[in-house]
Amino acid sequence: MFVDQVTVSVHAGKGGDGCCSFRREKFVPRGGPDGGDGGKGGDVVLETDPNLSTLIDLRYQKLYKAEDGRAGRGKDMTGRSGKAWVIKLPVGTLVKDSDTGDLLVDLKEPRQKFVVTRGGKGGHGNTRFKSSSNRAPRQFQTGEAGEKRNLFLELKLLADVAIIGFPNAGKSTLISRISNARPKIANYPFTTLVPQLGVVRLDDYQSFVAADIPGLIEGAHTGKGLGIRFLKHIERSRLLLHLLDFSESHSRDPVSDYHAIQNELKSFSPELSLKPQILVATKVDDPDAQKKFAVFKERMVQLNPVFFAISSITGQGLKPLLGKIKEMLTEFKVESHEWRED
Repeated sequence: MFVDQVTVSVHAGKGGDGCCSFRREKFVPRGGPDGGDGGKGGDVVLETDPNLSTLIDLRYQKLYKAEDGRAGRGKDMTGRSGKAWVIKLPVGTLVKDSDTGDLLVDLKEPRQKFVVTRGGKGGHGNTRFKSSSNRAPRQFQTGEAGEKRNLFLELKLLADVAIIGFPNAGKSTLISRISNARPKIANYPFTTLVPQLGVVRLDDYQSFVAADIPGLIEGAHTGKGLGIRFLKHIERSRLLLHLLDFSESHSRDPVSDYHAIQNELKSFSPELSLKPQILVATKVDDPDAQKKFAVFKERMVQLNPVFFAISSITGQGLKPLLGKIKEMLTEFKVESHEWRED
């Protein structure tokens, strides 16, 4: 199950209490105070795990509490600090305070750590209060309470290329052909119900991550067909691969399909519609589809000069398409997304 939004509560541990104690040893009269400090409470730490791709592990546990610090003891012994609670999250998780809506951290790097709530300090034992005028102090401190927060966790996939288009445009077939992703493929709407990630390996030992984005239909930006839940996964991508179905069995006008998807992108986020795109005519492996392609080719090039015709079944056009994707990713890459070496 793909889960990309959860709300949880995190409680750091309470600090241990300080100790009020006095030395009691034979032949040592009036030994003085020897109460130790309490231990620090455990933190709650968020850490990204590259092996995770969903927040489902957090769906069924709503409270995460770190260990409390132990109380101090006599003989100036400090209590043990509480163990931290480490919550593993997929890369690309946004962490927000659900009470205020403030963004606390954007976890975009593998093995990135963030202390979301800090444990309370341990209280001072009575040894800390000894002075020349107070030789036998009986005061001590209780440990501080740990921080508490309610978190809203939102996963936004980190992909170099987002594959978009209407249902049955060939998105799942394409990603299964060029990457290691194996989505369910069939000839009916909404075959893909969750985003699919795949690593595309190129001939020169470089690679990029592609994502098949489902749920894009007219009205997606209003939530129709879970559109909003999936449109947000496109926001981190650097390049959009816009697929249009040119098969003879597809009765819709490809130009109308193009404008419909562009309108959904713009309605959801104007910045999203400005991302660089490659326009791809799919399913052009039979004579009828090629005739349809010939009719619309000039209009497609006017919409986007970066235009390719492919067949994911036969492999037609895939090599030049991958070459163009590599070229554009190299052009638009940023420091935080360098090429991945195998």
